Amino acid sequence: MDVSKIRYELIKQKESNFKGNVYHFSQVNFAYNSNKIEGSNLTEEQTEAIFDTSSFIPKNNELIQVDDLIEMKNHFKLFDYMLDTLDEPLSKELIIKMNKILKRGTSDEDNPRYNIGGFKVIPNVIGLVEMVKTSSPQEVENDLNQLLKEYSELDKITIKDIIHFHVLFERIHPFSDGNGRVGRMIMFRECLKNDIMPFIILDQDKSYYMRGLKEYDRDSKYLIDTCLHSQDIYESVCKQLLDFEINED
Repeated sequence: MDVSKIRYELIKQKESNFKGNVYHFSQVNFAYNSNKIEGSNLTEEQTEAIFDTSSFIPKNNELIQVDDLIEMKNHFKLFDYMLDTLDEPLSKELIIKMNKILKRGTSDEDNPRYNIGGFKVIPNVIGLVEMVKTSSPQEVENDLNQLLKEYSELDKITIKDIIHFHVLFERIHPFSDGNGRVGRMIMFRECLKNDIMPFIILDQDKSYYMRGLKEYDRDSKYLIDTCLHSQDIYESVCKQLLDFEINED
């Protein structure tokens, strides 16, 4: 499928404010799954209600975390920011802004240990079982600058380049929180930007995705296959929702 049409329609439909289109699907699907992977308890139906009406009816005695609500709304804004900045080069400043949008208004914003709007100040790791070491706070800026430099020097960016960038970005883990969600948004962005079918990692594939990140050096096929499978799913939806032609001359 022509990815330029997906990009065009995402931007146009963002401005049109009607439901049931590829922009509406992408916003709800991406926000629900990416936040769910990170532990959000909101359902897909609740996510859609929040996107459509900024409200939802919880089930009886259902405990809702305020940060879950805020981060869901912020993810919608993050997706819009991604679309608005597609023509800009991927930069350290843009990545910091992405994380700031995601975490704005959360309880973490008031805690100096999280350093929202900047890089982590306290060391962190990925996972508690088979922990993956990440860059130290002192190494983050240099490691991220080097990663961005190497990425910008690629002649023609491929899906494997974007996945490889994602792995290295997650290993740097530059922020105290939100690294996975920002990293997955970067993958979507860079696919759109480089005429590659974008994709959304589904929560149902979380175990394959996490295994792929951890096993990447030994066998990159786990993560690549998970991403390619996600591409197929997103492309199938796009074919259904973009099966039309409009003459706007």
